[in-house]
Amino acid sequence: MDRNQKTELVASLHDRFVAAGLVVVTHNNGLTVAEITSLRQKVRDAGAGFKVTKNRLTRLALAGTKFEAISDLFTGPTAIAYSADPVAAAKVVVDFAKSNEKLVILGASLGTVTLNVEGVKALATLPSLDQLRGKLLGMLQTPATRIAGVLQAPGGQIARVIAAYAKKDEAA
Repeated sequence: MDRNQKTELVASLHDRFVAAGLVVVTHNNGLTVAEITSLRQKVRDAGAGFKVTKNRLTRLALAGTKFEAISDLFTGPTAIAYSADPVAAAKVVVDFAKSNEKLVILGASLGTVTLNVEGVKALATLPSLDQLRGKLLGMLQTPATRIAGVLQAPGGQIARVIAAYAKKDEAA
């Protein structure tokens, strides 16, 4: 890799770090190409990214970003999972690590907050941003449905009273 390619890689990684809400650092020692490909596909399906990185270049790319505090995690064969959604990357990586002991989570950074392994696992148990939006929308729609029901009830009651009087007049 020549100097221009390294400069482009550092700039590309820096842009990814600026756009990300979460960066998870992992050791991927012993993963096969098929396993990494499977992990990349799962991460991509979740709307996140996964990249095997060069430690020195990644530390350069972290400089000047909110994730600068995790630069000491980059030793050995590392890879990063990143996403704009603060939960997506953590969910996929933790799920994959449960079924494959070769992927070891070292830590993460959620903005300026550094997380240890337990923090990443706790973050992975939270609902995703889309799930939270769905719950919020459901909560907002429920009162509107109830209001519509309450507003329609008096009209229905009046109609039933009128129908009862009509039946009473017919009977008489």
